[in-house]
Amino acid sequence: MALETVLTVKELTKSFGSLKAVDNVSLELPKGKIALLMGPNGSGKTTLLNCISGVYKPDGGQVIYKGTDITGKPPHEIADMGCVRTFQIPLPFLSLTVLENLLVSHRGNPGEGIARCLLKGTWFDEEKDAVENASRVLKLLVLEHLGDSPASSLSGGQLKLLEVGRALMTEAETILMDEPAGSVNPMLAHEIFSHIKGLRDRLGLSFLIVEHRLDIATEYIDEICAMANGRVLCRGLPHEVFSHPEVIESYLGE
Repeated sequence: MALETVLTVKELTKSFGSLKAVDNVSLELPKGKIALLMGPNGSGKTTLLNCISGVYKPDGGQVIYKGTDITGKPPHEIADMGCVRTFQIPLPFLSLTVLENLLVSHRGNPGEGIARCLLKGTWFDEEKDAVENASRVLKLLVLEHLGDSPASSLSGGQLKLLEVGRALMTEAETILMDEPAGSVNPMLAHEIFSHIKGLRDRLGLSFLIVEHRLDIATEYIDEICAMANGRVLCRGLPHEVFSHPEVIESYLGE
């Protein structure tokens, strides 16, 4: 039985001057799967995520999300469709609590205004729903004990989980992640990937992840797409990719 494809990239290109950062890349992300993008520094992985998520506008090719062409659309429109990107360096509102950071990311957040303050009935139920949703997200990520703590007090690994939580608050169905285990100790790195796998299993989310810590990530993923010099070299199961001659030459052999 063929797997449903949630994200399709077709012959995508992106250049910066004479540098072709993404060179005719095509790939598919099956629904409910965790795919890893691997490759040496400068291979085009992050640029590819930026093109998919709307941070960069591709020079050519297509990005299809759930059957809709999203090529070149702005990030907020792509996020509204359920495809959300997290970044290597988390940038929460440090003066707000963990719970407040989640509430800011609540999908459809109406914001504040003088008129709405006077009309409590127009926002009270929505605020209640947002808090309940945020509480569920905190529990999913095992951060409920930190809900009232300022984001500035979190460890690097906890900040990475908060990034995931903010994505979940937007009702994301597909999450593009840039080095979720970067700069955290191995124990926390395993915890982060364990949460990612748990979210896939419980909520049916799809993940496309850039990560250099292959020894940790490969325990939790479904497949790997290897890149070098802006191109896709191969894709498949970890043992298939790691034994591929071009991968060994361009990445593992360094």
